[in-house]
Amino acid sequence: MPKAVLWDVGNVVVRWDPKTLYSKIFPEPAARDRFLSHVCTMAWHVNHDLGVTFEANRQPLLERFPEYAEEIRAWETRWWEMFSGTIPETEAAIEALHQAGVPQFGLTNMSHEVFDGIVAMSPAFERLQGFVVSAHEKLIKPDPRIYAIACERFGHAPADILFVDDSAYNIEAAKAFGLKVHHFTDPAALRPALEAHGLL
Repeated sequence: MPKAVLWDVGNVVVRWDPKTLYSKIFPEPAARDRFLSHVCTMAWHVNHDLGVTFEANRQPLLERFPEYAEEIRAWETRWWEMFSGTIPETEAAIEALHQAGVPQFGLTNMSHEVFDGIVAMSPAFERLQGFVVSAHEKLIKPDPRIYAIACERFGHAPADILFVDDSAYNIEAAKAFGLKVHHFTDPAALRPALEAHGLL
């Protein structure tokens, strides 16, 4: 049975989707999807998670797509409009685990420039005893080295940790590393999974 829980953040505790913002900027869905698949792509965004600043990361795009200068800058200037609240089932689970005395930690692919603002979105984050943030480590999930950092920093063997993440790639890598895993796809399935692992 695992002894601790390691939480992903985006789309596990808080809902994040660039479409939430860019649907306001591009009323036509096809134009929005074209921008997100050819200009501000997820492959480009990964650099933020690796520690590149918003300002530095957008410069090549501004040079390549000057016609989209305002929309590119919005990735930072309107960043918080990409969020659509917290996930109540996860917040409740974190509180229940805290009450049960289960150690909890965070492991997130995230820019260091927005970390403080994101963890301020929910009091549930105060129940987590520490975080590994990709931008600080210059490593991102699913690189197994970031799982090793989390285990070492938080003082638990891989088999003693249940890792919760919404990405199938991250889950598979964590499982291969030796972590217990729960692929977060349905908030309603979270508490039953925690109960099945003997944590609640």
